[in-house]
Amino acid sequence: MSDDDPTPPLQILKALLDRKTLRLGVHIRKMNSPGSPVYFAAENIWPAAVILVGSFAATALIHFYLGAAVLAVGCWWWIMKVQPRIRDGVFDRSAGWALQSDQHFDALWAKGVLTLYAEMPDGRKFAATRRDDWRGFVRLVLRESTTPPAQEAA
Repeated sequence: MSDDDPTPPLQILKALLDRKTLRLGVHIRKMNSPGSPVYFAAENIWPAAVILVGSFAATALIHFYLGAAVLAVGCWWWIMKVQPRIRDGVFDRSAGWALQSDQHFDALWAKGVLTLYAEMPDGRKFAATRRDDWRGFVRLVLRESTTPPAQEAA
């Protein structure tokens, strides 16, 4: 694969992601914030509101200890069930949005939201962040993953 190959880098990136040669990282906190193209306020606000209202209602109507128990169980539910679902959803939506076009990928790359990570069959590891050129990195990984390892002299 030469550097002047006409294949668009985003297509190469998608192929490497499909082959699991390359992994995409997403900064979840930045993408799960207001103003992000993949942010859904309802998925963040409603579970916490239900927990708090339930705790306040149990405290006001029954007893402080029941309100504290509802809050404790609600916090456990939030941490164990809701947050992983939100994290996975934000990752999936972010990856899908970024891989739609070069402009989307470039915008998220420039904000430092995306990272790329590759581990070659021979054990070498490569990573690229905002400071690096993602197009060059993708072409490097493609070149390294398709070239056979060098034979060491005996």
